[in-house]
Amino acid sequence: MSEPKTYDVVGIGFGPANLSLAIALEEHPDPVSAVFFERREALSWHPGMLVPSAKMQVSFLKDLVTFRNPVSPFSFVSYLHESGRLARFVNNQDFFPTRREFHSYLEWAESKLGPRVVYGSEVTAMRVPAGARGPADRVLVEVRDAGLGGATRLVAARNVVISTGLVPRMPAGVEPDTTVWHSSEFLDRFRQHQRRIRRVAVAGGGQSAAEIVRFLYDNLPDAEIHAIVPAYGYSIADNTPFANQVFDPDAIDDYYYGSPRSRDAFWKYHANTNYSVVDGEVLRDLYQRASEDDLAGTNRLHFVNLTRVIGVKTVQNEVRITMYSTAREDSYDQDVDVLVCATGYDPMDPAELLGDIAPRCLHDAEGRIEVGRDFRLVTTPDLRCRIYLQGGTEHTHGLSSSLLSNLATRSGEITRSIAAGPAAMSAPREKEEPAHEH
Repeated sequence: MSEPKTYDVVGIGFGPANLSLAIALEEHPDPVSAVFFERREALSWHPGMLVPSAKMQVSFLKDLVTFRNPVSPFSFVSYLHESGRLARFVNNQDFFPTRREFHSYLEWAESKLGPRVVYGSEVTAMRVPAGARGPADRVLVEVRDAGLGGATRLVAARNVVISTGLVPRMPAGVEPDTTVWHSSEFLDRFRQHQRRIRRVAVAGGGQSAAEIVRFLYDNLPDAEIHAIVPAYGYSIADNTPFANQVFDPDAIDDYYYGSPRSRDAFWKYHANTNYSVVDGEVLRDLYQRASEDDLAGTNRLHFVNLTRVIGVKTVQNEVRITMYSTAREDSYDQDVDVLVCATGYDPMDPAELLGDIAPRCLHDAEGRIEVGRDFRLVTTPDLRCRIYLQGGTEHTHGLSSSLLSNLATRSGEITRSIAAGPAAMSAPREKEEPAHEH
């Protein structure tokens, strides 16, 4: 049996994070052999939420490359220029592109990279080579290829970068089906749905929930829309300049090297920059629609505040939602044709992928996986192959761990760490002078 091919870098998953890393490796002055495996058949970034007019919540300058390399040919501005849309974008006088345009930018950037990514390929396991003597400087990565009839093969990696994305979260005890959807698959489900929708409920208090409510109100003119909101109405996202500093690259150092109390303060005071909040423009749009609905007496748009979904069952082709009202301190049922759960995501958990390597990865006092400042798992001395995480590091790196804000700088830091070689072993938190990308 032939030896598996060895790569300097094997990437698991190919969304925006590992796309940004692939570009950083491409632009590195020293050649780096890399391959990325993605289980989907093509590049895909929240396709279920590419609803018309939905905007990004980060500036176009926080693209795949600009904060790392402002003159990169892979920038969003380069995409606009090459596609003939630069003047039109500037004339919009808006820092925030639509999600559709940003997705188009991601596809454009991926098309310029060349054959670094293998789609339809799922990484199923990792292990240290059998019979390895001394510290293992590489791991074997098992890949199942859909294009080869589900056959598996092995590649060897000196460095592994895991970026499998967020995991959609449903209300406790609720499972998705043909009439109960998570927001991550909303558009596909909506387009495929064959039956008439007369009543629809949207559970959740964040940006996706509000955008879906607005979309349904505009696209189902005869339907009733019930917005089930856990708070007393939607809350506005704090995108003011001082609050937005929590997403600056330097804020990662402040969080990583901070005391437990200071890290708690990040979440206590600044979670409203991104979590369970809605942009002001969307809030105004929805409130205007509610006002017009009230004036016309159509009673199509209902806000069910201080309420959460606690159960769902199908009754004669309808969805019976059991809701709990904290205002009334009781539960009651509501029948609808479709329920959309815009109830967020859980962080990426690499434990299943790590497999046999998991015992070599250290954990902190609370049982959470330990991650170095360079986003590298802290491992026992007998594993010199480096494993990096793009996501799942909220407990060590803070609020921006699963967001787009720091993709470019994080990719630069991981690339520098990879280039430094195995001698630069990751270690638990210890204050050091950060290296800044210029």
